[in-house]
Amino acid sequence: MHLSQTSQKFILHWGEMGTRWGVNRTVAQIHALLYLTGKPLPADEIADTLGVARSNVSNSISELKAWNLVKLVHVMGDRRDHFEASTDIWELSRTVIRERKEREIMPTIDMLRELLNHPEIMLDGVERANRVREMLTMLETMTVWSDEMLRLDTETLTKVLKLGAKIQKLIRGEATAAPASPKEKAAGDMQAMGSVIGP
Repeated sequence: MHLSQTSQKFILHWGEMGTRWGVNRTVAQIHALLYLTGKPLPADEIADTLGVARSNVSNSISELKAWNLVKLVHVMGDRRDHFEASTDIWELSRTVIRERKEREIMPTIDMLRELLNHPEIMLDGVERANRVREMLTMLETMTVWSDEMLRLDTETLTKVLKLGAKIQKLIRGEATAAPASPKEKAAGDMQAMGSVIGP
């Protein structure tokens, strides 16, 4: 498969970003190729297009499948296994957040809960125990929030994110503007929210 310069640049950059996120470069490049192409590809075509070994593609595909980022599909008239990635960027984001939460956040939450339930937690003093408890509370709060966001459909999630940006602007604007009366403030808040929630 021939790749344009822009496609090559996207794939190479995605590979570099993958290494910064703790993902193998080839794994990230294969995902970028499948996302950008938007159609199922066989492993040998992936290998030829990216110029990597077939065994490397096989290992990378296995890792992407473990992350639920790639799935195996079959193409009529072709006996080879093909692989495809979701082209819905919001669904892709949901999958990455969900997987990272299960692999990174939940083990930390479990460990902190275990520490706080251990009788020896107080041997290091109340302050240290409180620091552990504060970290657990923060992670649990963020997890509950992210779970609620992941349940929203894309249209609603987009509105919520835009609303958050509007609220930030509103707060920053109030910090520099002259204090408003409670009545004016309430009216302004309702107007700002209506402009986001409305059509």
